Amino acid sequence: MRAIIQRVTAASCVVDGNTTGSIDNGFLVLLGIEDADTLEDLIWLSQKIINMRIFGDEDGMMNKSLSDVDGNILLISQFTLFAAVKKGNRPGFTRAARPEFAIPMYEEMIRQLSTQLDKNIQTGIFGADMKISLLNDGPVTIIIDTKNKE
Repeated sequence: MRAIIQRVTAASCVVDGNTTGSIDNGFLVLLGIEDADTLEDLIWLSQKIINMRIFGDEDGMMNKSLSDVDGNILLISQFTLFAAVKKGNRPGFTRAARPEFAIPMYEEMIRQLSTQLDKNIQTGIFGADMKISLLNDGPVTIIIDTKNKE
């Protein structure tokens, strides 16, 4: 499982002209799921996201988490995070999980994040052509891969 976390002052997702999710202060999280992912990976990653201390404190140091700043999450499914680009110029996506596996994992990630943050999680629509807007704060962008936990 891979996640790109972007600290934002605003982010939104639009599908077919309709806003499906919108946040102010918080994280835009792009989430890629592969067949090798487990519930253990999902729980580990959700805890990392919730507890990531990348918001400034009173001294301007990155010491505060989402909970500390009453932040929100916009979670977007992003199979292209598993693009293979070693050969040729057209990416391959064989490592990305098929929808029958990825959708339940994505839905479980929404539940885990919502429970841990004690807030509704804003989302896109799995598999849709989404238009994402964001105002990156910092900019601060963190990449996490559950296969590199150690």
